[in-house]
Parts: sequence; C-alpha cells; structure tokens
Amino acid sequence: QVQLTESGGGFVQAGGSLRLSCAASGGTSNTYSLGWFRQAPGKEREFVSFISRSGDNIDYADSVKGRFTISRDNAKSTVYLQMNSLEPEDTAVYLCAVKVRIGTLVDVSRYAYWGQGTQVTVSS
Repeated sequence: QVQLTESGGGFVQAGGSLRLSCAASGGTSNTYSLGWFRQAPGKEREFVSFISRSGDNIDYADSVKGRFTISRDNAKSTVYLQMNSLEPEDTAVYLCAVKVRIGTLVDVSRYAYWGQGTQVTVSS
C-alpha cells in the first residue's frame, strides 16, 4: 500500500515562498505519477500541478503557472512543489496523490492514495 506524506506548509505573507514535499513509501515502486491538489474551506478540491514518473510530463493549473514549480527526486521518492509569489487566494490544504487511472490530469477521480495534506496560509 502506497503512503504519501506531505510537509512544508505554513504561514507566509503575500509575496512569500514555501516549498512543499510529498514523500512516498510502501507499494511496489518508489516512483509514481503524482498530482498536487488544494482545497480551501467550503470549496471543491482543485488541481494544482502534475508530474509524471520520469518528470518529462509536467502540467500546472492556469492560476499557478509562472509562480509554482513541480519537481521530483526519485532517489528520495519525493515530489516537491516550490511556490513563489504566494497570494491570499492560495490559502488551502495542499494534498498529493498518485495518478492511478488514465485520463485528464485535473480529474480528482483519477487519483488515489491521498496524503493527509499540509496547510498553507497566506496573509495579505
């Protein structure tokens, strides 16, 4: 059973930066295609970014393009999300998950093995 653990969240002022980590353990492989999502109070979970197992395929939500960068270190079984120029609208719980079904990257139902999430709070 794959387990994902997010870390790196915190409280930051607008314009600041944070780097989130998603560490994988268990399962039959140390490398997975992973997505980052976020969920703000009262809102649906929304796609943030995706990275394939090799790192060759990367995608971002329009709202974070140019500000967020996803990367991975397969030797450490960890995917990172570098978040710069943070805005109050980025405030949410950030979660990572393994993409387990073929299909659109932004569809929550294509993912499984969700982590517990890490809170990001951006003050204005």
